[in-house]
Amino acid sequence: MTAGSATADLGDLDMRLERHRVELTGYCYRMLGSSFEAEDAVQDTLVRAWRSYEKFEGRSSLRSWLYRIATNVCLDMLTAGNKRARPMDLTDSTPLAQAALSPRPDNTWLEPVPDARVLPTTADPAEAAVAKESVRLAFVAALQKLPAKQRAVLILREVLAWKASEVAELLDTSVASVNSALQRARATLADSEGQAAEAAVSDPLDKEQQKLLERYVAAFEGYDMAALTALLHEDAVMTMPPFDLWLQGTSDITGFMTTLGSACAGSHLVPVAVNGLPGFAQYKPDPEEGGFTAWAVQVLEISEDRIAGFHCFLDTARWFPLFGLPLHLESKPDQAQ
Repeated sequence: MTAGSATADLGDLDMRLERHRVELTGYCYRMLGSSFEAEDAVQDTLVRAWRSYEKFEGRSSLRSWLYRIATNVCLDMLTAGNKRARPMDLTDSTPLAQAALSPRPDNTWLEPVPDARVLPTTADPAEAAVAKESVRLAFVAALQKLPAKQRAVLILREVLAWKASEVAELLDTSVASVNSALQRARATLADSEGQAAEAAVSDPLDKEQQKLLERYVAAFEGYDMAALTALLHEDAVMTMPPFDLWLQGTSDITGFMTTLGSACAGSHLVPVAVNGLPGFAQYKPDPEEGGFTAWAVQVLEISEDRIAGFHCFLDTARWFPLFGLPLHLESKPDQAQ
């Protein structure tokens, strides 16, 4: 083989590996609950595959081989035992009168992820809907409650529709063991709370849900608490990682927004596609430099044509670049025209 043909073969391998990046990132995200750790895991997977490709005997497809490597990478990363969570998975809700903003380390929290990084393009609407449902915050949070291998089995079988025999081969175990792990994982997920609210989100959003989001933007940007209350379920939830505080109920949520959160008045919302759900990048007024400064990535849960929860991820230095968004706006887009 000439040097030129060897280089061409390596270039072809790079492209073949790269085609699987998005779906592998989705798999690793579901396993790890972290967008950044998922990207690290996939990069490690592709590097390992590139280095050991000569040993790949072709007994399985390249895709199956990559999933085997990715699974091992994720299992290694999970040996530390850290399980990412949402605030409501760790503490009880806090009455507004006792609200305090206490941060926890980054590795505590389930992280948001842009749809484009984890959801491969597909022409099958049913397949696209399943993929979106499987990266929603409540589902990924429930996955984190499973032992690592059960987590892998459930994702491969239920989300990616692998056969039990294929999963058994990937994990070097028996079909009976795979079926047993899947049964236990299903039982654990059935006991998990908080998934019903998200299941009502249409894909794509129906007209009523689109109108709901338009009304939400108008209410939030206008900081109209009466209008916002009309859009929320009575037991709606608001979270704000990295703070462990979470609020439940319209009076506590709007009360917080008009007291500790009052600096968000006059904010501007930019739509983002996040975790298979509607979301917004929130920019609040910047009193020092003028314009608007990045404040939060909001992920909204919809149920029965009302907002059941909105989760505000506040580490803007991490999240806004991940979504390809600037950290500062000179003005609202409609003001700049």
